[in-house]
Amino acid sequence: MTLAPTVTERLARARADLRMGVPVVLIGKQHGAIVVAAETIGPERFQTLKARSGDLSLVITARRAETLRARAYDGDVARVILPQDASLSWVHAIADPADDLLHPMKGPLQTRRDGDAALHRAAVALAKSARLLPALLVLPLGDADQVATANGLTALPAEAAADTRPAAFQNIAASRVPLAVHDKGRVHVFRPDDGAEEHYAIEIGAPDRDKPVLARLHSACFTGDIMGSLKCDCGPQLRAAMSQMGDEGAGVLLYLNQEGRGIGLANKLRAYALQDQGFDTVEANHRLGFEDDERDFRIGADILKRLGFAQTRLLTNNPAKVDRMTASGITVTERVPLRVGQTPQNAHYLATKATKSGHLL
Repeated sequence: MTLAPTVTERLARARADLRMGVPVVLIGKQHGAIVVAAETIGPERFQTLKARSGDLSLVITARRAETLRARAYDGDVARVILPQDASLSWVHAIADPADDLLHPMKGPLQTRRDGDAALHRAAVALAKSARLLPALLVLPLGDADQVATANGLTALPAEAAADTRPAAFQNIAASRVPLAVHDKGRVHVFRPDDGAEEHYAIEIGAPDRDKPVLARLHSACFTGDIMGSLKCDCGPQLRAAMSQMGDEGAGVLLYLNQEGRGIGLANKLRAYALQDQGFDTVEANHRLGFEDDERDFRIGADILKRLGFAQTRLLTNNPAKVDRMTASGITVTERVPLRVGQTPQNAHYLATKATKSGHLL
């Protein structure tokens, strides 16, 4: 048996490396590339990359490119050509929209239209999975394996970085936890095989596996669930869902670590700062380079199946959750509305949910 890390284990390493500003090498079918996150790269590594010969690009998503009026010839991503005098602060300004309104003139930006963008696309997927801004410096290489070995860099097949399928989960721990809503509670911890965030299932009472279980897919919200933020309705929804399960005597709350619609807490706070500049939730996500919603509800369906449930009465105002559960093999017998938590501070947020995200409020 080899002691070397598997591809899945190297994927976890690659995420951690990007978060620390360490480059990663992606290996494609024809060639490879050095990739490093724009928000974490330091000045020395930046100058080293600039000094190497090759077509160094700053890859951003089409959403971010649209904000910057840059052409995304590759469809979902754009390969921005670095000017000769490009500084690290210039890279940060392209990647992070925090000062877009203060310094709106960042171009005109030139983008590449020839060549294959598969490695650039894989790099963006990897950054998103690491909860970083989806903006990376990418330098194609003909000797990628040798560069990785010579510099001690994590090398990863590009298809592994680009794979957005949920990882396999293991139920690693479970214990009885008496809850305020019901004295018979049980908490399960599910750990993905790819080293990403753990997710939790809270069983309330003793749900019958042969009947549709009252369930909620609740995405973690540190600001709302823990801090009591009035900018969203997450905290009230969490407590109302658990109370309803307690009143009915049974239910399952799936607490999924997909903060900020799957972009992570740091990026969610960046989006909040953009909202203070006048952008709505969806517009803020787009300016950061993300889609409206980056969450993966297949994770919730997988956990429900592992707990032995095939049918659910789903507590949600979001039809997309119903569709995703159905597509993942869970029968949704009823959508149970959950309309709580409206405040003057989140009125615009909820209106955006309804008009742009299709929530039934």
